[in-house]
Amino acid sequence: MSPRTTTDPTLLRGLTRRRLGRRDALRAGGLSALGAALAACGVQGTGRPQELTATEMATFWDGRKQNGRVDFANWPLYMDPSKPELARFTARTGIQVNYQEVIQEMGPWFAKVQPQLSAKRPIDFDLMVITNGIQFGQFRAAGFLAPLDHTRIPNFTANAAEKYTRESFDPANVFSVPWASGITGIAYDPARIKRPITRLADLWDPEFKGKVGMMSDVSELANFGLLAAGLTPAGSGEAEWTKAAARLQQQKDAGLVRNYYEQDYLDALGKGEIWISQAWSGDIFQKNISDGTNLRFVIPQEGGTIWTDNLAIPITAANPVDALMLIDFFYEIENAASLASYINYVCPVPAARERIRKDAAELSGDDRTALQEVAASSLVFPSDADYERLHYYVGFDTAEEQHDFARVFDPIVLT
Repeated sequence: MSPRTTTDPTLLRGLTRRRLGRRDALRAGGLSALGAALAACGVQGTGRPQELTATEMATFWDGRKQNGRVDFANWPLYMDPSKPELARFTARTGIQVNYQEVIQEMGPWFAKVQPQLSAKRPIDFDLMVITNGIQFGQFRAAGFLAPLDHTRIPNFTANAAEKYTRESFDPANVFSVPWASGITGIAYDPARIKRPITRLADLWDPEFKGKVGMMSDVSELANFGLLAAGLTPAGSGEAEWTKAAARLQQQKDAGLVRNYYEQDYLDALGKGEIWISQAWSGDIFQKNISDGTNLRFVIPQEGGTIWTDNLAIPITAANPVDALMLIDFFYEIENAASLASYINYVCPVPAARERIRKDAAELSGDDRTALQEVAASSLVFPSDADYERLHYYVGFDTAEEQHDFARVFDPIVLT
């Protein structure tokens, strides 16, 4: 069996479980802990310390050369353990890649590297995968990210989905490009709900009293509250948050919500404890494959959430040219397809879908079926219409903004 097409259910469930670590920093506790961590590290939330000047942005790449090495920091289980893509990269370029799965949560990662970056010292990595959210804003605002030279990443320009060229947290991809994404929408059990679920309003339907699951991650919860109230997460402030919180409190007071879940919503759906829930696309795709369930996942008409893990270069990287070459390599269609075939998250390169179909045609049996399912899935390759309904999380550039946000939404989950 090809490493790229491994479909062992144990592995798929392992990917699902471990993915929760990426979300810990977005939950209320993680957000609050981050405020304390920032204060302890000397990065106060009162402004934008050390932003790169226009001159620094324009001259960063002057005189930079290829050195033959990339030190790459990523999350666990975010690449085939045999690293076929990195082997191809080294064979082609001669550049050696030291790949380390050292990022478990964004808050602790930021706290770990902030002292060195503040002192303008290397962090021993040239490339890292960081999630959109408050930490991304802090990395950017503190001047810790190198501006990308887009003339050196033509494959991104040619092959990235349009959605990823207009991200609200990094307009025009000045500092980052996506590694992979996921979608927060609605999952439901068609064995228990006989009509199609299409709208966020379905999570407020009295017919499902006590059978609705919502997320305890307040970033996820808030986005759905905002969208259900007819508001846009990007650019929202305390007035909009208050309206969204009232909408969510109404749902809670009506007894519709059975519980506010972490990733255990999957078990609750599978057991029939809840019939409908906020859900992550990758979870539902993997659970249906690994457990044989028939859960449905939809992006509601009012909109859903897209989260993105992003490739970024630290400002003190020793080998930024080599890192940029590796970024461009992963935006080649073949390599994007290879990665998506293994990790099953939303692929930022739409043309990878057809490549996966061609790869599947050359296989047989379970391997062929597995790749065909990946290529056919709108959870890995959303349509243009899907992307138009997806919103990023509420963004924060300061700890004060985060604290205001948490103060509004924490009581819904915690009381």
